[in-house]
Amino acid sequence: MKRYVYINDDELSQDPYCDNRISNRKYTLLNFLPKNLWEQFSRFMNQYFLLIACLQLWPLITPVNPASTWGPLIFIFAVSATKEAWDDYNRYLSDKKANEKEVWVVRHGIKKHIQAQDIRVGNIVWLRENEEVPCDLVLIGTSDPQGLCYVETAALDGETDLKTRVLPSACMGIDFELLHKMKGVIECPIPDKDIRRFDANLRLFPPFIDNDLCPLTIKNTILQSCYLRNTEWVCGVSVYTGNETKLGMSRGIPEPKLTAVDAMIDKLTGAIFVFQIVVVIVLGIAGNVWKDTEAVKQWYVLYPKEGPWYELLVIPLRFELLCSIMIPISIKVSLDLVKSLYAKFIDWDNQMIDQETGTPSHATNTAISEDLGQVEYILTDKTGTLTENIMIFRRCCISGIFYGNESGDALKDVELLNAVSSGSPDVIRFVTVMAICNTVIPVKSQTGSISYKAQSQDEDALVQAAAHLHMAFFNKNANILYEVLDTLEFTSDRKRMSVVVKDCQNGKIFLLSKGADEAIIPYAYAGQQTRTFTEAVEQYSQLGLRTLCLAWRELKEDEYREWSLMFKEANSTLVDREWRLAEVCQRLEHDLEILGVTAIEDRLQDGVPETIETLRKAGINFWMLTGDKQNTAIQIALSCNFISPGTERPAFVNQWQNRRRSWQKFRQGLAYNEDNNFRTKGDVAFVIDGWALEIALTHYRKAFTDLATLSRTALCCRVTPSQKAQICCLCSSLLKEEKACHTRPLEPELNNVDPTSVDCNASDNDLFLPIALRKELVEILKSCDYRTLAIGDGGNDVRMIQQADIGVGISGREGLQAARAADYSIGKFRFLKRLILVHGRYSYNRTAFLAQYSFYKSLLICFIQIFVSGTSLFNSVSLMAYNVFYTSIPVLVSVLDKDLSEKTVMQHPQILFYCQAGRLLNPSTFAGWFGRSLFHAIVVFVISIHAYAYEKSEMEEVSMVALSGCIWLQAFVVTLETNSFTVLQHLAIWGNLAAFYIINWAFSAVPASGLYTIMFRLCKQPSYWITMFLIVATGMGPVLAIKYFRYTYRPSKINTLQQAERLGGPILSLGNIEPQSRSIEKDVSPLSITLPKNRSPVYEPLLSDSPNSTRKSFGSATTFDFFPSQSRLSSNYTRNCKDN
Repeated sequence: MKRYVYINDDELSQDPYCDNRISNRKYTLLNFLPKNLWEQFSRFMNQYFLLIACLQLWPLITPVNPASTWGPLIFIFAVSATKEAWDDYNRYLSDKKANEKEVWVVRHGIKKHIQAQDIRVGNIVWLRENEEVPCDLVLIGTSDPQGLCYVETAALDGETDLKTRVLPSACMGIDFELLHKMKGVIECPIPDKDIRRFDANLRLFPPFIDNDLCPLTIKNTILQSCYLRNTEWVCGVSVYTGNETKLGMSRGIPEPKLTAVDAMIDKLTGAIFVFQIVVVIVLGIAGNVWKDTEAVKQWYVLYPKEGPWYELLVIPLRFELLCSIMIPISIKVSLDLVKSLYAKFIDWDNQMIDQETGTPSHATNTAISEDLGQVEYILTDKTGTLTENIMIFRRCCISGIFYGNESGDALKDVELLNAVSSGSPDVIRFVTVMAICNTVIPVKSQTGSISYKAQSQDEDALVQAAAHLHMAFFNKNANILYEVLDTLEFTSDRKRMSVVVKDCQNGKIFLLSKGADEAIIPYAYAGQQTRTFTEAVEQYSQLGLRTLCLAWRELKEDEYREWSLMFKEANSTLVDREWRLAEVCQRLEHDLEILGVTAIEDRLQDGVPETIETLRKAGINFWMLTGDKQNTAIQIALSCNFISPGTERPAFVNQWQNRRRSWQKFRQGLAYNEDNNFRTKGDVAFVIDGWALEIALTHYRKAFTDLATLSRTALCCRVTPSQKAQICCLCSSLLKEEKACHTRPLEPELNNVDPTSVDCNASDNDLFLPIALRKELVEILKSCDYRTLAIGDGGNDVRMIQQADIGVGISGREGLQAARAADYSIGKFRFLKRLILVHGRYSYNRTAFLAQYSFYKSLLICFIQIFVSGTSLFNSVSLMAYNVFYTSIPVLVSVLDKDLSEKTVMQHPQILFYCQAGRLLNPSTFAGWFGRSLFHAIVVFVISIHAYAYEKSEMEEVSMVALSGCIWLQAFVVTLETNSFTVLQHLAIWGNLAAFYIINWAFSAVPASGLYTIMFRLCKQPSYWITMFLIVATGMGPVLAIKYFRYTYRPSKINTLQQAERLGGPILSLGNIEPQSRSIEKDVSPLSITLPKNRSPVYEPLLSDSPNSTRKSFGSATTFDFFPSQSRLSSNYTRNCKDN
């Protein structure tokens, strides 16, 4: 569908299109209460507690005051509603500020000041320097004589570099005084959220131009929320307004991520609910049987002979209300509170501040910190993530001559400098392509110096190098030597860009091209020897350098004229413009004369190899996704420690040229795998490119799953941004298949594929997974038990970051787009080690304890209620205070607990295995807490009843004794489970215990409280304190004994480190601990691959230097003989990074 925008037509501007009023509010005054309540009651737990609260309003069945449930329920709902209301009010204030901002608009031929919310589609809007763009505009005028303007798009895409926007060709040269009289029509697509694409056409009405059609692209627009910089003024036509702007269309609340801990808590809650129903049914049946057989015989019970129809439901419902507190009502609020604190700890961590830029770490998502401690796969970008993204021109090869090989810097090579000064034709053409074939904008300062605005660091490096070689780029539209006629922009499909230029001296027309070797060398003219250039590319890639090939060819004037018409036609189409442009470009980009190869260095960031080595010791596997060549990716992997130093020749899947060859290579590799029992080998790495990945997914998905899960490192080279997100989905889906531990026969899969059915001539577009499959893989990712983390720094990494369970963005030179889209942002890659090992591990440990403790304290009080047989031992005030105050405050301080010091955790990353395997929160550990609550309930009930029930004590006294016993046990349980104590923790535990007595003494002084004089009398009795001692000794004695036995005779590796820390001696190296032997050959059949993954909560892990051996490490590495030898690959990349 299309939209027709009539320029400066006040009558047609009152069209059905929306005005420019922005509204990001979620609620209104009228719908806030019903909408918010509907959202809160859409959760199962809230529905459950609402049902319980309603049942308690029935006096016949309720054993407690309804306030004991309604009070906490209303409090929790009020807190959530207040938070939502506050957030929505802030959104309202932000919208109001934007809507009431005043702007200049042309109305009835006169410039007027109006509010931004009154702008209509088709209005001409004027902006001055540093003003914010109020809506999406198509440029029609600017103060720059070249028709340029500069905008800051940080609020839109997070990129900090200024972007260049240019007037449409039809608007060039229009006088300033005539702009407010301009008339015309813009044919554009309906609103969408793609901020990088705008395919439209402009037609101006006479007298401005005689109905000539002018194509429009995104470079002719300035979008809402951008800022005008370094330009005195611009004016434009509003095409999208209000919430229909590209920014407005892209707004939305991100889908919440469910952590592994949250998923486990949901399962445990379901199990408790089932247990509760069973208890209610059993006790309900037993109660009705007792009532019909025994109760009727007791004259004082006064049961009627005939009861109402619902009589059989009274006792079961009464037990249901007593058992309702099995599920803690405050667990969600408690978890949300501590998770917010975890996020603040990340924000406050001074050790994660980038000292160079002052950039701190930041947690955007406050709900998934504990997932950081369970990461098992990291998918990482290379450029800007592992490297500094500072491109430096180092070497080049021109017409078979290598420059810069000896000195390591081609710009200091005397031979190259002499060739430039002597006017060598080959060198001059090479440098000319470097200087002109780009999208760089030269900016001349007041002092006359030239600076360059480049969106690509590679282009900036080439232009700077050309300027150093005396080929400076001064003006984009009117260069001294060449005039740029057309620009064939770079696309990820073509992998090259070109410009058509005219020699101003002789009038000849040339095509200048640069791009990846596979996008340039195959298009050389027939007869040109390209072997030297291919060898240069290989040599530079082995050094870890980024390579580009440069080429050109002369165009005949008739050829260019014919092509120019086709290019203009394709450029003005609204449907499939990108595809048609690529087809037209292909008609020109052939028969090229290869000029040479450039080599650009991108240094590694400080601490990257050490970080990766440490995380690999923690059992984390890595997938590196990059657009580099195979050899470049391998060298960087070696220098980054992606591949273990002891692995001389890891197994590499070669780069494949077409689908038929890919099919043969993959089948050969799997056959070798079968013959050599490769699946039982060890630290394996493989390299795969975009073509090979598509073949593997299409025809060998299960077999590729086996190869991928056996490998600790995967290097995906020649990967496009779209494929990064798909690989992220793939990784999670592969892990899910591995989790299933199914035996997968390989032979049928290999033999049932017909090689003739593989299309060897398919285009690159066929390599992209369809959208439906992509969505399916996203669903697989969300249901995966394994945790994946994606990290990147640029806008092309956003989709990958959003697809992963945890997204981490680096605030780098490519801007803040990745950081804003991510769950966490950091300044450098090295901070990822501390983010996972320290913050992630601590968060998981603390959340695991808090969740299980919340169930424990609720089950404890619930079991005591059940033992009293159908009535509540505690009054409503005591129950509310128990859940909200007495037992919550001490455990909330557990967010400060550290089982090991940060230094020990960083020195021994192997202990992360306990978090990855879910050792601290699983059905086994929960069963321990369940048994502890049952045992403690029996202790409190039996001792309290035997101590006071036979002394003619009041029921309130027995209740207070039992409640006191629970509070004392809580204090000692929290103390026992705390590993490190601070003043705040002591104050919370023992101060809370003292507050219990102070509060109850105060209530005992109030006659109407129901507790009048009870606490005074109890505290004066020695038997009360003896009872407390017996409860604590009996309840905690067995727990202490079991803990002592496990700590002394069956210590875990964490216990070993704790003991070393407390003794103050040297910490033992976990690598010296003798690992337990485990045979896996019996799990492998000759014709199948079985990938068992032992995650039993009672199995002690093998925590050696490579803890992943418990799951994937099966011995030493092997190689594929049919792959090319990698022995010639050296470690020169590391030396090159340091020396230069």
